[in-house]
Amino acid sequence: MTDSDIMLIKELANYLKIAEKTAYRFASEGKVPGFKVGSAWRFRKSEIDQWIKNQELKATEQQN
Repeated sequence: MTDSDIMLIKELANYLKIAEKTAYRFASEGKVPGFKVGSAWRFRKSEIDQWIKNQELKATEQQN
């Protein structure tokens, strides 16, 4: 695992193209996979990529 495999809230927000406040809310509500180190959220890029795929599948299923 490299440093680039772990994202901070700001990096997650940029990656998902959402506001940092929204990213924090998603993390706090368990809507995105993440973990805390002390009081700071961390996110594994591989888990976020899988979460995105799952969101796409859910959206496709709802359309059918």
